[in-house]
Amino acid sequence: MNAIEVNNLSKSYADFEVLRDISFTIEVGESIAIIGSNGAGKSTLLKCLTRITQPSQGSINVFGEPILKFRTGALRRMRSSIGVVFQKHNLVPRLSVLTNVIHGDIGRLHNVSKFPLAGIRNWGQISASNQTRKKAMEALEMVSLSHLAMQRADTLSGGQSQRVAIARALMQKPNMILADEPVASLDPVAAKEVMSLFYDLCKNKNITLIFTSHNVEHALEYGNKVLAIKNGRLSLFKDSNSLEIKTLQAEYD
Repeated sequence: MNAIEVNNLSKSYADFEVLRDISFTIEVGESIAIIGSNGAGKSTLLKCLTRITQPSQGSINVFGEPILKFRTGALRRMRSSIGVVFQKHNLVPRLSVLTNVIHGDIGRLHNVSKFPLAGIRNWGQISASNQTRKKAMEALEMVSLSHLAMQRADTLSGGQSQRVAIARALMQKPNMILADEPVASLDPVAAKEVMSLFYDLCKNKNITLIFTSHNVEHALEYGNKVLAIKNGRLSLFKDSNSLEIKTLQAEYD
């Protein structure tokens, strides 16, 4: 079974066409780097893959399921198995690192709207169950930050904050992670450390990773394949070991 199958995907806003006739297949466990200039449609494509944005036409299968046909409940369950990491870490500054990671478990609760207390319990480390706290500590250990569990999030460096965001995504026990320019706000050393950690975690757990990036070196190093979007169209989709930096740089011309 493939992780993602996209066929003839297009997305328009009024008369403006953002994506046009995009088709590709991603295998389970692959790491895919999506590149392209600002406004090319990278972020829109990620949003379409979870139906945060509704495509104008085409089809999307996620682990064999036709998500464009999903109703609300099925869509919520599908999203609960996908972790999302953004460029902005979106941590709650005044809360502890541990509490921020625990928040990731809320996305895994399928019936939180029906049983709201289940979600409320996970708004803090004190009210969360021992099992949830233990799982959060294990997620922090995976990103080598368990020693900072009780520290406030607003005292962290940028690299540490993004590691916490990754730990929060891991709380969902995802089979896929989507990351929109996850290290764009970090300095080069921190960016490489975070991407290496991210890539290794996904490989060790057979998690399909799809990330956008303007860093073509990162695309080649951390993507098994590189997917390029140019003017809303798929312009390249190849194994990274068959590509050179100058080929990817040409996608920005």
